[in-house]
Amino acid sequence: MRVGIISLIHESNTFISTPTTMDLFRRDGLLTGQEIVGQFDGGLNEISGFLEGLDEAGHAAVPIFYASTNPSGAITRSTCDELMRIMFESLERAGQLDGLLVAPHGANAGEGEEYRDLDGHWLTRVRGTVGPEMPIICTIDPHANLSRRMVAACDATIAYRTNPHLDQKQRGLEAARLLDRTLAGAMLPTQAAAFPPIAINIERQLAGAPPCLPLYERANRWLEHDSVLSNSVVLGFPYADVEEMGSAFIAVTDDDPDLARRIVDDLAKHLYDHRVAFEGEFVGIEEATETAFGMEGPVCLLDMGDNVGGGSAADGTLIAHALHRRNQSKAFLCLYDPGAVQQVIKASAGPGNSINLVMGGKIDDQHGPPLEAEVTMRSLHEGHFEENEIRHGGRTEFYMGPCAVVETETGLTILLTSLRTVPVSLGMMTSCDLDPADFHIIIAKGVHAPVAAYEPVCKALIRVDTAGATAADMRRFEYLYRRHPMFPFERD
Repeated sequence: MRVGIISLIHESNTFISTPTTMDLFRRDGLLTGQEIVGQFDGGLNEISGFLEGLDEAGHAAVPIFYASTNPSGAITRSTCDELMRIMFESLERAGQLDGLLVAPHGANAGEGEEYRDLDGHWLTRVRGTVGPEMPIICTIDPHANLSRRMVAACDATIAYRTNPHLDQKQRGLEAARLLDRTLAGAMLPTQAAAFPPIAINIERQLAGAPPCLPLYERANRWLEHDSVLSNSVVLGFPYADVEEMGSAFIAVTDDDPDLARRIVDDLAKHLYDHRVAFEGEFVGIEEATETAFGMEGPVCLLDMGDNVGGGSAADGTLIAHALHRRNQSKAFLCLYDPGAVQQVIKASAGPGNSINLVMGGKIDDQHGPPLEAEVTMRSLHEGHFEENEIRHGGRTEFYMGPCAVVETETGLTILLTSLRTVPVSLGMMTSCDLDPADFHIIIAKGVHAPVAAYEPVCKALIRVDTAGATAADMRRFEYLYRRHPMFPFERD
């Protein structure tokens, strides 16, 4: 049988002033037809799982559309229009299909009312195009803001079960195998969803530790039931001002809607009963740095307010300023600053040259002022590296653009990049001849995504409550569209 594959992946932070445009999708990933196979066959993400699972079952994969770019601001209306045009023209060219595997992110958000729930929009259009009988199995990121339209458009929805996201390929395989059994008439997937009025603090979304761990353990116990095909914990993405913002739960059973409803209601009740535990603790910069200097290094400071994986600027300087003021703090950080990279390239005849440089703090006024310092140029790099282990996001190839490594007199080693790069791999450091063991403090601009890479080489990780477009305390943001009431904004 012929099974189509469609995917649109973007985590849209609506609190970022810089919009996401078509140029970014074209730069990072806009593929149709066999281009998709060439990109993902043998890889580690859900599309790779789709392809492997369909091949395993003897079905013909029909790759239709894939688009992705790094987390950033809301997707412009014109970009949404163009993505929809390409998607549905590609779907029409695909010919007769027997089933569909789809992979929205779940937190795609576009400009305007029509596209605010972008994933609900395109999934509903797909369902309307292929008709009510065709099975559609869906995978999503647990940072989805799940909408009722998304659930209604699909026969089954499966979220990754890990954060950091290390199981994307497994979930893609699961989806493909579920579709195979559905096509064979061996089961009838039936799903239910619950939408408790609770937004989970990003700091509290680590799947392998409390308070999330008991929730996942409870969900796992339901999987022991013979009729349960899947269930999912949807953590939500608090940096999108949409009606659907918040947590959700999904259960998929074999033709047992009552059981599916019991499962999601049980999980939602557990979250509600323990909601205070999901509120978060907020450790400020001074407390975090004092703690770090009192410990054996390396210590990783996670800059939550400048979480690149949540769409933030990647040039935040708040922690850097604090360390710079202390003087002689052996620390590493990465700043997105293509202008500074070019200045270093132009000024450097070789390693060891000094230059006065203004670094970071240029994208907006949310993440600290630029850091100005006399720096010594250490090295220049092309910015390419590969990762052989499974890391958050399933990526194996990375490109930071032209890079420069510089060092201040106060002990800061700064990697300046020309492209925003999510710190999910130590390759960010090692590809530039930097050894994590040489530093007492390593700043990683994230919350949970860097953990799989940095935890093995750091004595401790401290999540720092910095200001910015991804600040941990979501009560700092002004929402226009979220549901009311909702914890923790409204207490009871």
